[in-house]
Amino acid sequence: MTKTDDIIEGLLGDLKPVPRHALRRRFAFGILPALGLSLLVMLTVLGLRVDMPDVLMLPVFWIKSSYNALIALAAFLAVHRLSRPDGSEGRFFGWLALIFATMAAVAAMQLKMAPIETYRLLILGSSALHCPLLIFGFAIPVFAGTVWALRGAAPVNLRLTGLVAGIASGAAGAWVYSWFCTENGMPFVLIWYSLGILLTGALGFFAGPRLLRW
Repeated sequence: MTKTDDIIEGLLGDLKPVPRHALRRRFAFGILPALGLSLLVMLTVLGLRVDMPDVLMLPVFWIKSSYNALIALAAFLAVHRLSRPDGSEGRFFGWLALIFATMAAVAAMQLKMAPIETYRLLILGSSALHCPLLIFGFAIPVFAGTVWALRGAAPVNLRLTGLVAGIASGAAGAWVYSWFCTENGMPFVLIWYSLGILLTGALGFFAGPRLLRW
């Protein structure tokens, strides 16, 4: 047996089987507590909408919440696939385009049915300037938890993985923020919520190669 064979034998001797679903558990341990932390910060700093009992009866609230939740779900599933050396984003960008197009159709329908004098409120609301930044802030704990989970995996395309992880975290942050936000304009959600999500996506795109290196 050669020296190389001895080295290989020594390396193989230290290998231990990875528990089944270990990667899923790592993602759960990384993301769910971080999402809970974002919720806790939102409740402590901002609080729920003061009209929450009434707004729960409005379809626009659930459309807004579903928009963010669906993007987050699709993105986290894609991140899980990308966390493997042979993984890809699958059909994530197709699903993302479909969710965005559906929301755009809903926003256009709301504008069509609303008086022209309400357009400014539906598009800009009263919080357009700080909405994306608050979403970005609530997304940071989730992004950190996602990065922690990915550092225990083996993604290959670090920039793409970082981008999708950022989008997932941004959508999760937007979902958290939606429980405080009083805006009911679907054009507002389409523009300013999406901008907040893209900000976190940009963070992941540029920071991914450094944060996810292994």
